[in-house]
Amino acid sequence: MLSNNIYQEQKIPTQWERAWQNYRGNSLAMFGLWCLLFLLIVTLSAHFIIPYAPNQQVGELLMPPSWDPSGHVEFFFGTDDLGRDILSRLLLGTQLTFGYALLIALASSVIGIVIGVMAGMTRGLKSSFLNHILDTVLSIPSLLLAIIVVAYMGPGEVNILLAIWLALIPRFIRAIYTAVHNEVEKDYIIAARLDGANDFYLLYNSILPNILTAITNELTRAISIAILDIAALGFLGLGAQAPSSEWGAMLGDSIELIYLAPWTVTLPGLAITFSVLVVNLVGEGLRQAINAGID
Repeated sequence: MLSNNIYQEQKIPTQWERAWQNYRGNSLAMFGLWCLLFLLIVTLSAHFIIPYAPNQQVGELLMPPSWDPSGHVEFFFGTDDLGRDILSRLLLGTQLTFGYALLIALASSVIGIVIGVMAGMTRGLKSSFLNHILDTVLSIPSLLLAIIVVAYMGPGEVNILLAIWLALIPRFIRAIYTAVHNEVEKDYIIAARLDGANDFYLLYNSILPNILTAITNELTRAISIAILDIAALGFLGLGAQAPSSEWGAMLGDSIELIYLAPWTVTLPGLAITFSVLVVNLVGEGLRQAINAGID
């Protein structure tokens, strides 16, 4: 019994335990994590918590938010030019902007990591050819590439999701390829190869743990880009179409009311800004925690 207690007291924390301890010590990152959990809960339960149907005319036209002297507590964020409850539309828009961005980023990360790892572990002509292809594709901004795809396939939610997904995959491939390729060239990998270690062993035990920072950075960047691109395409009328409650489409529909009813524009804009800020806070906290855990 005494030996077990001594073993527990002397147990060395794992890399993940050290990373979590470092993350918990970052108050700003923890704030971002709680906000991210809040966004995820709203995304999953939006249909059950909205007070009104998103496209139902439930109040007076352009009713101010509840904190305005002319507002009403029944419509906390006021109503739009068609009398629809803005709070209900913002809550449901979490699924269409933040939720879809999260799914797109995760889907592109899986494909990008697999291809990037395979390319980074290889050498010679195939690796060089992929490198030049990626340089060519990445020279086109992701939003412009998405617009080209949408212009070919037509506007619509499904098409913009596919377009942004295709635009994000090369970014992941390039980032993971570069990280793996740089790691493979290090002395400890060369020494492990000389000792007879195969590629799978090196990848699982040595390379992947050391490129977690690159994966975290790219995933954070991909989610932020996906949120902004979905909103931008919705704002331009190439994405979600009226009467959708997607945040960018809400901005585009209300831009003419910015002086008459500024809350119809500022609230969707603040929702986009808040979601991007939260994602970057969590991503930066993870990067710092992983780096501190490795050190």
